[in-house]
Amino acid sequence: MKKIGMIGIGMMGHGIASNLLKHGQSLSVLEHPGNQPLDTLRAHGAQTFKTPKELAVHSDLVILCVTGTPQVEAVLMGEDGVLKGMQPGTIVIDCSTAVPSSTEKVAELVMASGGRFLDAPMTRTPKEAAEGRLNLLVGGDVALFEECKHILSCFAENIVHVGAIGAGHRMKLLHNYVSLGSVTLLAEAAACAELAGVNAQTFVDVLAMGGGWGAALERLKPFLVSGDPSGLRFTLANALKDLSYYNAMAQDTQADHTVADAVKRTLEIACTQGDPQSLMPQIIPLFVQRKSNAS
Repeated sequence: MKKIGMIGIGMMGHGIASNLLKHGQSLSVLEHPGNQPLDTLRAHGAQTFKTPKELAVHSDLVILCVTGTPQVEAVLMGEDGVLKGMQPGTIVIDCSTAVPSSTEKVAELVMASGGRFLDAPMTRTPKEAAEGRLNLLVGGDVALFEECKHILSCFAENIVHVGAIGAGHRMKLLHNYVSLGSVTLLAEAAACAELAGVNAQTFVDVLAMGGGWGAALERLKPFLVSGDPSGLRFTLANALKDLSYYNAMAQDTQADHTVADAVKRTLEIACTQGDPQSLMPQIIPLFVQRKSNAS
């Protein structure tokens, strides 16, 4: 059995860690102020370490589940980073959302240090993370993917190998652009409906009968009908980060990103006018307020 180390025990990471322990895996986690409470994980056998270097010394496989590219680079390449402590043959699996060009660079550093690397970003929400039902989009060597698949299946329902290193993060950004872009569009329409006097339940019902039906509507529906934002536990700040990463990827590949840039600018304004830690459904009243101010 591989000794697994994990960095990033946030809303998604806590579910991943819990399911690794549930399946009998040997797990260590990094202590960090941004973690969810570790008491339950400790009670089920998880060890804790204070630096990424120390955690890497005691791990055969290190899973990263941090906010984004700056954090990935810091925990790998910092003064007490994973690269300073990992042993030859150590596997690094990055489940974060990151800029693909950075992913390729950090993978090269991991391999130059004798390690192996997969990018395996996830989709779905903290609810599915807790249930062990995430989707994973994996980039990297096929043989290494097959070697690690039984570990990934501890916390994922659907595991797709999408190509070489970096392909997982490219697919994740494509996915999140479509997902978050759809949510932003629907939120703006919902605000217009409110200002036009259209009943929220009617708005939801009519869209659900036709071309407006989909995951974005289902996730916004609890907020629209009862003010509950928990249908999409994804912050405005994280949405802006992902749209920024997507636009950077589009620029790198010389792809048109006119719509994506508009969504990014919309999220920038929302983060400025409101609380960046608000959940995505809470952008709707910001749209209402903005339209009211514009009038």
